[in-house]
Order: sequence, then C-alpha cells, then structure tokens
Amino acid sequence: MWNRFHIRVSETLHRELPMFRVAGCWLALLLAAATPGFAHHSFALFDMDQNLSMVGTVVEYRWSNPHVHVVLKVDPGPDVASGLVGTWDLEAAGSTNIMTRQGWTRVTLKGGDRITAVVHPMKDGAKGGSLFYIILPDGNRLYTDIARPKGGS
Repeated sequence: MWNRFHIRVSETLHRELPMFRVAGCWLALLLAAATPGFAHHSFALFDMDQNLSMVGTVVEYRWSNPHVHVVLKVDPGPDVASGLVGTWDLEAAGSTNIMTRQGWTRVTLKGGDRITAVVHPMKDGAKGGSLFYIILPDGNRLYTDIARPKGGS
C-alpha cells in the first residue's frame, strides 16, 4: 500500500510540476515588470511651466537610471540672484537611453565643469529641479528629453 501511494503521489507530482513551473515563471515575470513602476515617480513636484536659468560648477554627475542627476553649485556674483546661490540637485526627465539619443554620454560632464542649466524648479522652492537642458562652454545645447522649447523660448 505504501508503495502504491508513493507511486500515485509521484505520478501526480510529475503531471503538476510543469504547471507550477509555468505559474512560477509568470509570477516572476510580473514582479520583475512591476518593480520599476514602484520606484518611479511623478514630475508634479516641479513647476513645468517655469524655466529657471543658472550658471554654476558641476559638483557631481550621476549617470544612472531611472534619472540622471547633476549636482550644480551656483556661486554668488553680481549677476546672480540671491535665490539661486547654493547647491542644486537637478534631475533629468529622460532616461539614459533617451539622453544618449540627445547626445549625452556617461562622460559628458565631470566635477569642475562650468555649465548653464535651464531647469523647471521645484514648486516648494527647494534647491532642486527637473533639468530641461544644459549649455556647455562651447555653446552646445543638450536636452535631457525629446521636448524642445515652444516658439521663441
């Protein structure tokens, strides 16, 4: 009897095991696909209707997904508004894939580079923003996304 029961259990497992494997693969695929969605966020915290231009020195350039970050230090000066002075964390709207298509690379910027950044500032007034584009010292303009200024902007 034990032998018979063992054989039945074994036969049942052999029939059901492929179904468990398929179900497990589907579950793993669904979890993997949903994970980036949990980590991503809205750009509602930025004032997307306002463009703020600032000239500063790159402190840090992080080339990583889901968004590239540029930490920019704006020093006081005669033509610099007091509200711009400080260290800014600028988040690019585009992924590294989109930015690569716009001409960016992981070595586009390095600490000490002097750039002009045009950003959509944070609504709460904190020193951060959504990076719209930068202007390099040679005058080359690099956008972070496929968006371009409207009209004569």
